[in-house]
Amino acid sequence: MMLLLENVRKSYREPNGEVLSILDIERFSLEKGEQVVLRGRSGCGKTTLLNCIAGLTTVDEGRIFIDGQDIVRLQEVSRDRFRARHIGIVFQTFNLLPAFTALENVLLGMTFTGQKPDAQRATKLLQDVGLGHRLTHKPSALSVGEQQRVAVARALSNQPALLLADEPTANVDPAHQQQVIDLMREACDRENIAMLLVTHSPEVSSQFERVETLEDVNRAVVSVGVSSAR
Repeated sequence: MMLLLENVRKSYREPNGEVLSILDIERFSLEKGEQVVLRGRSGCGKTTLLNCIAGLTTVDEGRIFIDGQDIVRLQEVSRDRFRARHIGIVFQTFNLLPAFTALENVLLGMTFTGQKPDAQRATKLLQDVGLGHRLTHKPSALSVGEQQRVAVARALSNQPALLLADEPTANVDPAHQQQVIDLMREACDRENIAMLLVTHSPEVSSQFERVETLEDVNRAVVSVGVSSAR
């Protein structure tokens, strides 16, 4: 099993002192190489869930196993190192460094693993996403769709076991949304990478065999109402 969540809870304290429950997930799992969509409306905890799985946000309680390692029990430094080596993340807002070229942005993703960046792999990944002719272009010289493709290549640069994708087509024009999804799916198939993609889009989720509704998985949404969750 690649990913397993057990009794994961996360809450925030409101300015008025009240505790707002964001996540309350009894169990959720993902097999190695499996591609799964979690679909849910805005405010049902999708981004918070991915951040918790990635170790970017700590949970209040529960266990999150990734390839057998409970990341909840790791100290921050160890958690960061584990994420760099085992998890790829495709952010909704790309998070590319504007002063770096496409190739440099992908190479940067490799440096966090503690290993020597592999320029050959970085170049091949950019070629795989159709940007072999844009290696030396900075983000400002790339279209929005091209920037997201660079972000996909960067997320795959460390040969992760798990790819997390947060609304990866939300900021991409409709003409290129399918291309982004296809690129991620093909890369995961090719390297046997498990993928968890969260989205509100039925057009995206309809392409996957396994689709879960976050409102069904996350009991906190039921208890506080969708509009209250983050």
